[in-house]
Amino acid sequence: MKDRNHLSDVSLTHKVSVIDKGLVDIPMLQILQPDGTPHADAQLPELDQDAVLKIYRTMRFIRVLDERMVAAQRQGRISFYLASTGEEAASVASAAALEPQDMIMSQYREQGALAYRGYSTEAFMNQMFSNEKDPNKGRQMPIHYGDKALNFMTISSPLGTQIPQASGYAYGQKMAGQPAVTICYFGEGAASEGDFHAGLNMAAVLHCPVIFFCRNNGYAISTPAEEQFAGDGIASRGLGYGIKTIRVDGNDAFAVYAATKQAREIALAENCPVLIEAMSYRLAAHSTSDDPTGYRSKDEEARWQAKDPIQRLGNWLLSKGWLDEEQDGKDVDQMRQDVLNELKRVEKVPVCAIDDIIEDVYDTPPWHLKEQLDELKQHISQYPDAYPKTSGRL
Repeated sequence: MKDRNHLSDVSLTHKVSVIDKGLVDIPMLQILQPDGTPHADAQLPELDQDAVLKIYRTMRFIRVLDERMVAAQRQGRISFYLASTGEEAASVASAAALEPQDMIMSQYREQGALAYRGYSTEAFMNQMFSNEKDPNKGRQMPIHYGDKALNFMTISSPLGTQIPQASGYAYGQKMAGQPAVTICYFGEGAASEGDFHAGLNMAAVLHCPVIFFCRNNGYAISTPAEEQFAGDGIASRGLGYGIKTIRVDGNDAFAVYAATKQAREIALAENCPVLIEAMSYRLAAHSTSDDPTGYRSKDEEARWQAKDPIQRLGNWLLSKGWLDEEQDGKDVDQMRQDVLNELKRVEKVPVCAIDDIIEDVYDTPPWHLKEQLDELKQHISQYPDAYPKTSGRL
């Protein structure tokens, strides 16, 4: 049996030593300034014109999609939506730094990562309208996407459950000898869940190649960061668990890309977790069920609008001559039209057959589920006006 000495790396002091939270200064990586100008001593990531334009246009598309679907929810066409306005760089640029074989485990504001991997507008719409082409068969709320071919794990509503799952999945990747990592997205509010601490500790102890990507947007719904925790954000927690940690400007696409690329290299080469804390801001409401005017000021929002990640990267592209402003405007107009056309087409697709609700769990649905399904059908038949889409398909 190996002798262990858990005090071997502990230094001694002979006076009371109080460690203050400011003792360790965790800097924030920023390559592009808010106006899109690179810092003089910044090292730009090695990205060619096509690669940067793909990041930029994906961010543009996601903002268009978000605007249209928030409006659709207000019109009663879908039941719920979560926009990522102001946070597009965090999901899109980080996804750009990954490889296709890497697994993505998302919270519910990473539609940009999914779009970057090629998820189509039709697929987005099928999920949000819960129609018969939805791979989830209408069993999920809108924005709970998943795609096996794109290595994007289906989103779960309970907050933080994906964090320990990501550690387990990454451990499996390591055991199988796969040249892949898992990236796990979550907000700083989810870092208050027990699953966060369990997941990080598991990954650190078992040396799992997982990137924990925290979007610190300042609010857990209506609770500001200063009322969530007193420590130095989420990055300091990574250090506490013995995890390599990076803090990055989440509104700077280049900084996010560079940080995620290096985190992937470290996780893969050393079989270890890396925590990235992306400092950003949610310009939109938390969801279509939220009203942010009750807990933050217009002045605060305006200050962060000046740090818009899309405008920042767009300014850099214009300075390089890689983007034509007039053509960019036309492209966005076309995106809006394409999204609207797809919405109008997909919302006419019939919803799933009601029998699907008890399929795919058991090889043969048990008697009690069949009995409940029969009761549900009787209820819908009794009140067809309350269930217009389903009553016609009984």
